[in-house]
Amino acid sequence: MSNVLHSIFSGENFIDLELHQCGWKVCDSDETFGPIERKHYLFCYVISGSGTFSVWNSKEPVTYHIEKEQGFLIFPHQYYTYASNNECPWEFMWVEFDGLKVKEQVEVSGLTVRNPVYQARHKDLAKKMEEEMHYITRHSKKSFFHLIGHLYLFLDYLTRSASLAPNTSEKRIRDSYIKEAVAFIEQNYQHNISVEDIAAFCNLNRSYFGKIFHDKVGKSPREFLIFYRMTKAEELLKTTTLSIADVGSAVGYFDQFHFSRAFKKVYGVSPRAWRDEQKGGKKHNMSI
Repeated sequence: MSNVLHSIFSGENFIDLELHQCGWKVCDSDETFGPIERKHYLFCYVISGSGTFSVWNSKEPVTYHIEKEQGFLIFPHQYYTYASNNECPWEFMWVEFDGLKVKEQVEVSGLTVRNPVYQARHKDLAKKMEEEMHYITRHSKKSFFHLIGHLYLFLDYLTRSASLAPNTSEKRIRDSYIKEAVAFIEQNYQHNISVEDIAAFCNLNRSYFGKIFHDKVGKSPREFLIFYRMTKAEELLKTTTLSIADVGSAVGYFDQFHFSRAFKKVYGVSPRAWRDEQKGGKKHNMSI
């Protein structure tokens, strides 16, 4: 049997939770990896062995010793490296993921940029998390909806096994505002709405709304609105024969030039070129 399994996923966009890659590996005795930057969240869990994990939060790296039944979380746009112990190399699994719901769940787990090491406080839940990681890795050919379901279970077990204090009433109030804002965007993205309109719908000051939205979602309200519109535009370009102008109108851009410019800023190519390239099997990732 090979000492590595690795699957990469592309071409699917789920706003709440996205799966980008997963894998399992038994390291060589002298194996090192990195430094490398990830665009998304990457969680590694050590099944056996020991090693070190280093991450750059500033100019100097911070190094952590990671052993069996521990793990570590890489945050988006962090540089990191790892080195497996020569005498007792790692066997570990990993999953790379992102999405609207992820930042909130990670906060619940207590894992932060300054505290990235996972230590289970509830062994039964940690075992369930490990089982979900095994399942996703060994069933990568299942439908994407099927895998996303198991990714939700993994994230739930991850956060509950690490455990943190329950939500405060103030946090629940902020969460309700964000849910209202996202629901408003989902229902009105095809109209000419602005950040001011969204804040007004939530009865919030625009500046305060922008702060709590970014703190919760990891994107500004404007960035998220563009992200949502581009996701819908991508679906229409891929699944319909609508003209570029009609696709733009359907996602809230009533000037084709403005739509094409916004689309190119996100995907690096025009909507027409993107549609042509998709027919040839080429994939583009969002830049926001």
